[in-house]
Amino acid sequence: MQRRKFLQLAGLAGMAGLGLAAPVHGGVPALEQGRRPRYGMLIDLKKCVGCQACTVSCCMENAVPPGAFRTSVGEYALKPQGEERMYIAPLPRLCNHCKEPACLPVCPVKATYQHNNGIVVIDASACIGCGFCVQACPYDARFLNRQTRTADKCTFCAHRLEAGLLPVCVESCVGGARLFGDLNAPDSLIRRTLDAHKDALKVLYPEKGTEPFVFYLHLDDVFVAADSVATPMSPRLPQQEESHA
Repeated sequence: MQRRKFLQLAGLAGMAGLGLAAPVHGGVPALEQGRRPRYGMLIDLKKCVGCQACTVSCCMENAVPPGAFRTSVGEYALKPQGEERMYIAPLPRLCNHCKEPACLPVCPVKATYQHNNGIVVIDASACIGCGFCVQACPYDARFLNRQTRTADKCTFCAHRLEAGLLPVCVESCVGGARLFGDLNAPDSLIRRTLDAHKDALKVLYPEKGTEPFVFYLHLDDVFVAADSVATPMSPRLPQQEESHA
């Protein structure tokens, strides 16, 4: 595929422009043709296999300290009503780059700010590491970087977008579960997918009023409201092989 066609499908051809799209009822963003880009992500949970390729590639791309994550995939043991067997449900998480971010107003030095394209970023040179934004985020998407002593989080790989590349978690997803692009570009793959599945789209914790721009397909209702989400399972560590020496 030609690079120009690839960028058009992702809606990245107009990176120079910036802007916002207005969410409509149900959290589905309305198309605003002629406006500058508004970036977002769609995650299809039926395609997520919980392999953590996104987690690993993100840590490598962004030099995230060990034990911290800008994106991760939690695993939850769910038991559907009326059924006896449980199943493991993966739930990828990252910064939702909300229209009304809870992290912005609590920053005492305005180190957290939002580009006109919707991407929420942190000015590390201004951040004092107070942790107010970490506590304010309802999605647990922020952490204090112990190496830089500043707040840290997903940026949709803004440095890659400037180079015409996709976020590394999107490129590394083996199941193709993540779509990313400009929601204001009518021909972008994410815009067409959102329109095709508008009645099935869900976001995390809509009751928080943050209007997230990370959308999910096939999200179990147990994950929608913050109060109903349980603690994820402990990471499954590989068993140490016995020595046959």
